[in-house]
Amino acid sequence: MSLAIKRVDKLVALSVLGSLVGVWLVLTGFDAVTQFLRQLSNIGKNGYTLTDAAVYVLITTPRRAYEMFGNAALIGGLLGLGGLAATGELTALRASGMSRLRIAASATGVIAVLVAGVVILGETAAPWGDQLAQTMQLRLKSNNIGSTGSGLWARDGDRIINARGGAVVHHGRDHDTVALADVRVFTLGKDGQLSRFDWARSADHDGNEWLLHDVQSTTLDDTGVHHNSTASEEWHSSLNPQVLAQSVILPQYLSMRDLRRNMNYLESNGESPGVYAVAFWTRALYALNVLVLVLCAMPFAFGTMRSGGLGKRIFIGMLLAIAWYFLQKAMVNFGTVYGLPPLLANLLPAMLLALVAWLYFRRHA
Repeated sequence: MSLAIKRVDKLVALSVLGSLVGVWLVLTGFDAVTQFLRQLSNIGKNGYTLTDAAVYVLITTPRRAYEMFGNAALIGGLLGLGGLAATGELTALRASGMSRLRIAASATGVIAVLVAGVVILGETAAPWGDQLAQTMQLRLKSNNIGSTGSGLWARDGDRIINARGGAVVHHGRDHDTVALADVRVFTLGKDGQLSRFDWARSADHDGNEWLLHDVQSTTLDDTGVHHNSTASEEWHSSLNPQVLAQSVILPQYLSMRDLRRNMNYLESNGESPGVYAVAFWTRALYALNVLVLVLCAMPFAFGTMRSGGLGKRIFIGMLLAIAWYFLQKAMVNFGTVYGLPPLLANLLPAMLLALVAWLYFRRHA
């Protein structure tokens, strides 16, 4: 099969591109409108306004576009080739000697170009927007907690707390707990001046109280500056661990860099990275999964060249998307239960679909 781009490749690519962009806008727009209607119920809480609701939806749109691209590529690919089939152009391409694999490669090629941009979007604008959106939602639950690019910030009486490493949720069997990393506690005196500074490698809540680990304390008084170090000490703080747990962005919304940071933190403490590792490899294999899924959907477009219309192709695309979702979830859960490496558990569904596509195109070569 020649790899040179020809006019017929551009014909297929433009048809798929037009359908994909249209479907992508519809799916992303519908999801955004749905979320906006949900946000309306928060108006009036802790100063939350209609403008805040609109801003929330706007800054989370990159993440919605990232999540919807896979389904849009699948349905758009079927619609694009279906449009060529409806006008007889797909039949003419086949009659002229263009193989099914070549047609599928032309359709998948334009999606590959787009998916590269979507991956960049998912690692830059999407996590940034989700972090800002999480700060807005956190303000609804507590006026004393916020989040910025320098980590989690909270006010606890005369103390200002900064968890520069952010918060990590430990998912246990009975309940979830939250741990803070790279913790800085600034204690202010009655005159508003700094009277004590504490730094701890981490802090966690044991269900009753907070514990600081690897603590270095500096106290300032009239006699001078005093330093002290302890391996672990109790931390009497009114910070609500449940509220903090809710402030942590879901793993699937984090960038790969942040996921790797949380994984390293858990592994350095002898704990399993769990959901963070699953989310990391899901993000790392995002482009591969999208392209394999689209390639495996192409045979359905060839099978409906002479029958079925728009509704049938959309229905097939939705069925494939749903089937893929459950297949991937089942394989990941299977891997978690039986101790498969997260990379292998996420890679198996794509490998299975790639094998199916290879057998199909080999048979119809």
